[in-house]
Amino acid sequence: MSSSASPRPFVYDGDRLVCSGVDVAALADEFGTPLYVYSADAVRERVAMIANGFAGVDHTICYAVKANSALGLLKRLGALGCGFDIVSGGELERVRRAAPEAVSRVVFSGVGKQAWEMDAALEAGILQFNVESEAELELLAERAQALGKTARVALRVNPDVFAETHPYISTGMSEHKFGIAIARARQVYARAAQLEGIEPTGVSVHIGSQIRSVEPFAAALQRVRELVEELRKDGINLRNVDAGGGFGIEYGTAAFDPAASVQQYAKALRSVLEGFDAHLLLEPGRFIIAQAGALVTRVLYTKQNGAKRFVIADAAMNDLIRPALYKAHHEIVPVLLDASRPASKADIVGPVCESGDFFAQDRETAELRSGDLVALLDAGAYGMSLASHYNTRVHPAEVLIEDGKTVLIRRRETLDDLFVAELY
Repeated sequence: MSSSASPRPFVYDGDRLVCSGVDVAALADEFGTPLYVYSADAVRERVAMIANGFAGVDHTICYAVKANSALGLLKRLGALGCGFDIVSGGELERVRRAAPEAVSRVVFSGVGKQAWEMDAALEAGILQFNVESEAELELLAERAQALGKTARVALRVNPDVFAETHPYISTGMSEHKFGIAIARARQVYARAAQLEGIEPTGVSVHIGSQIRSVEPFAAALQRVRELVEELRKDGINLRNVDAGGGFGIEYGTAAFDPAASVQQYAKALRSVLEGFDAHLLLEPGRFIIAQAGALVTRVLYTKQNGAKRFVIADAAMNDLIRPALYKAHHEIVPVLLDASRPASKADIVGPVCESGDFFAQDRETAELRSGDLVALLDAGAYGMSLASHYNTRVHPAEVLIEDGKTVLIRRRETLDDLFVAELY
C-alpha cells in the first residue's frame, strides 16, 4: 500500500505501519496504549482540497469542533484560516484558547444554548448565531440588549430533505429536533428584524452527517436559496448562506478519492449558487479529521468461548464508542505485519463490563495474539470527542505528526486527574 494510493496517512513501509512517515510501533512504545495518533499533514491536505473545490466562491471553512476538539488541532486549523462551528460554550472556550484570532469566524449552532453561553459568545464577538427555535431567538435578543451588543443571526431551517445515513445522525427531516420549519422561516425572520439587539445576517441548514451522495446537499441548498431570495424581496437582506457539514468518507476498503469527492460536492453546491450573491459557510468536521487519525491499542488476551474467539484489547468503548453506539465499521490493521500468521475470525473487544464493548464482531484479520499492536483506522472524528471515563478509565494520550515530527498534544491522564472535581 502506498501513500499516493491511500486516502489515509496510515500506510505500510515494508512490514511496519507508519503515519506520515513516522513508525507507529515506536509511538506506542514511547507514549503507551491506547493512543490516538493524528496526521497534521493529512488535515492540511483536506482543508486545501475544500478550499480548491470552492476556489472563486466567497466562502469560509468553519471546522465542526464537535468532531475532534483537541486544542492542538484547533490551533493549527485556525492558523490555516479556518473558522469554527461550535455547539457549546465549552467549545467556544476551546477556540478562544487555541485560536483566538479565529473567534470572529465562529458560528454557534445547537438546539439548547443557555444564557451564559449566549453572553460569552456575544462578548467574544462571534460571526453568527445559528438560531434553532423562536424561544431561543427571544432569549438571545434579551441577552444582547442586556449586554449592549448586537447578535448576528441566521435561522437554522429544516428543509425536510432525506439523507441516507444512520438515523442517529440524520438531522434534516421534519420529525427531527433540529431547526425551524422552512415554511415558517419568513415569519420568524420578520420577527427577528423587529427585535432590538438582533441583526439577521444569514440562513443555516444542516441535514445530517456521513452523507455520501451530493444530491441531498444540493436539494437543501436550493430551498435555502429560494428562501433567501424571498426574504430579500421582503427587505431582509441576508449575506451568509451556511450549507452545514456532513459530507462523508469511506470507512471500509472500497476505493475512495477524497479530492474527487470534494470536487463533486463543490460542483453540486456551485450549480445551486450560480448567479447568487452570498457568502458561503461550510462546516466540515469528519471529512477533515476522521481519516487523519487512528486509535492504536495493544492486545491483552485472547480467549475461546465455545465457537467464539475473542481478542481483548486495552482500548475500550469509553475510548471509541462509535462501534457500540452506531455499529460503525472501522478497519482494524496490525501495526506489524507477519506473513506467517494465518487468517482468523474473532470479536475484537475491550475490557469494559458491557457486552456492547466491541470494536468488531466476527472480523477476519491476520491472527492476533497477546502483545500485538493494532490500529483502528478512521478514528480521528468522534473518537476522543465522545470518550468517557466509564469504569473509571483514564483518557488516552494524543499525538500529532507534523512535518515528520511528533507532537504530544494531550498527555495520558492519571487516576489523580479523575478525582480533581470530586468531594468526599
